[in-house]
Amino acid sequence: MEDAKQSILTLRVKTRPNDANQSGDIFGGWLMSQIDIAGAIAASRCAKGLVVTVAVKELQFIKPLYIYDIASFYTKVVRVGKTSIVVEVEVYAERYHYEQNETEPPCVKVSSATLVYVAVSKPGQKRQIPS
Repeated sequence: MEDAKQSILTLRVKTRPNDANQSGDIFGGWLMSQIDIAGAIAASRCAKGLVVTVAVKELQFIKPLYIYDIASFYTKVVRVGKTSIVVEVEVYAERYHYEQNETEPPCVKVSSATLVYVAVSKPGQKRQIPS
């Protein structure tokens, strides 16, 4: 983890066969949705209420995620505006099929993203973020 002091573990999910393609890699869309869920949890805590996703500024797939891996989503709020919040999400995989003689460690960074959320009071209506 690049900055463990400011990032917090927000979500952990064990991948399942129905999340994967035929080769056993987890679909990128599945991972994107989990990243958005983790980011929204962090943003809604900061906003003290409802938020909606308005942008995915950056998303990197660094390594594959496989069936039965445990994906851990770490979040960090990097900017808070009047109505918007920018959240960075890093995803690490605890490998299910890890063996001691493998070159890759049992826990690896598989993805990172930067997302923007806006605080809302009801659908379509922005609200100020409390200080």
